Amino acid sequence: MNPINCITLILTLFTVTIFSQGLDTDRLNVYFDSLEKYNKFMGSVSLLIGDNIVYTKQSGYSDVGSLIRPNDSTKYRIGSISKTFTATLIFQAIDDNKLTLDKSINKWFSKIENSKNITIENLLNHSSGIHNFTNDIEYQSYYTQFKSEKEMLEIISKAGSDFEPGSIAVYSNSNYVLLSYILEKIYKKSYSQLLNDQILDNLDLTNTFYGQEIKPDNNECYSYSLYEEWEKQPETDLSIPMGAGAIVSTPTELNLFAKALFNGELISKKSLEKMKRISSGFGMGIFKIPFQNHTSFGHNGGIDGFSSSFGYFPEEKYGFSLISNGSNYDNNKIVLTLLKCLFKEPFEIPAFVLLTSNQLNEYIGVYSSSEFPLKITISKKGASLKAQATGQGEIPLEPTEQHVFTFDPASIEMKFNPLNNEMTLKQGAGEYILKKE
Repeated sequence: MNPINCITLILTLFTVTIFSQGLDTDRLNVYFDSLEKYNKFMGSVSLLIGDNIVYTKQSGYSDVGSLIRPNDSTKYRIGSISKTFTATLIFQAIDDNKLTLDKSINKWFSKIENSKNITIENLLNHSSGIHNFTNDIEYQSYYTQFKSEKEMLEIISKAGSDFEPGSIAVYSNSNYVLLSYILEKIYKKSYSQLLNDQILDNLDLTNTFYGQEIKPDNNECYSYSLYEEWEKQPETDLSIPMGAGAIVSTPTELNLFAKALFNGELISKKSLEKMKRISSGFGMGIFKIPFQNHTSFGHNGGIDGFSSSFGYFPEEKYGFSLISNGSNYDNNKIVLTLLKCLFKEPFEIPAFVLLTSNQLNEYIGVYSSSEFPLKITISKKGASLKAQATGQGEIPLEPTEQHVFTFDPASIEMKFNPLNNEMTLKQGAGEYILKKE
C-alpha cells in the first residue's frame, strides 16, 4: 500500500472511532442481527455525525436467489426520497433565475385542469390539486411498462383535479413527475443528466443515479416481500415516476447529500429556508421529522418492495438513513432505534415470536360483536397474520407473545382465545370481545 494512502486510512479510521465514541454500536449490531434472524428486515442503514459516517450496517440479501449479501456500496431504489433531489434541482433553477415559485405551469401543461392557477410552489408542496395517478386501480396494469412523457401527461391530465389549487394539500406523485418534465424543458437536458451535472458529480456521489432495470452485476438490489419465504417483487419501470421516485442510492450517500443540502452547498440560504417552510404538513420536497425536542428534515420512500427513510438534524448536524429491500417489520421502529442510538439514549432489542404458517390457522376467521360496529377478518399471507376491518385496508399483525398480536402504528392489540373462538380487541382506551362467526 502507498504510505500516503496508509496514513489516510489510519486517520480516517481514527476519526470515525472518535466520532462514534458514546454510540452503543455493539448493541445496535445485536439489534440488526436479531431483525435479520427473524426475517424482519433486509437492507442497509447509516448514521452521520458532523462530516463523518459513524455507523453502517447491512442485513439480509441483495439477491435472495443467489444468496448475495449487501455491502456498504450496495444500491437500492429510494422511491419518494427522489422528491428531495428534484426539489433541490428546482431551487437551483430558481437560484439561477430560470424559474420562480409563483410561475404558472400553464406554459408547459395547458391540458391539465386548473393549469393557469397551479404554480411551481403548488407542485412542490402538494397543494396543486392534481390527482395522484398511483392511487388509481389502473396503475397496477401498467406500472412495469415504459411510458413516454406524452403518455404520462395523458394519464395525469385525464385524472383531473381533486381540489382547487392552494386550498389544501394532499400528497401526489403527479406533482413531481411534472416538475421533472419542467426541469428537462428549461435546461434542455434529461433529468438523469441534470441530476449528475448539478448534484451527484459535485458531491462525488458515485453510487447514486437515475435508475433503470435493476442490474445485480452493478451491486444493485432486488426487492422482496415475505410470504412463506422472501419473494422477489416486480420492478416499476422508472420512466413512470421520474423525479418522483426513480433514483437509486445508498444510505451513506443519502446522508452525504443531506449534509450538503442543509449546510448550503447545493442551494442558497434563502431557497433552503423556503424549502423547509412547512405548510399543511408539507415542506417543499421534505417533511419535518421530530425526535423528542430535536427537529430533522427529510423524507420517506417506497417503491415495489423497497422502503426508505432519511433525515438531517441541522442544529446537531446529525443524519440518519435507512433503505430496505425487504421488510416484515415497522420501519418507523427501526428509525426510532437509530435515533435513540444517535442521541445516546437506551434502546430495547425486541423479543420476537416466530410462528409457522400452520400455527396461524387457528386465528383465521371473521370476528364480530354487537358492541363493535365493524367486522374484522383475520387472514394470513405466508407466515404473516393480517387483519382487515369492514371497509378499511388490510394491516399486518406482529406476534408479541402467545396468542397476542399488535399493530403499533394504530396502537392496536388483538389477543386471541382459540378455545373459546374469541378475540379481545384493544385500541387506546377501548376494549371489545369479538366472537368468531
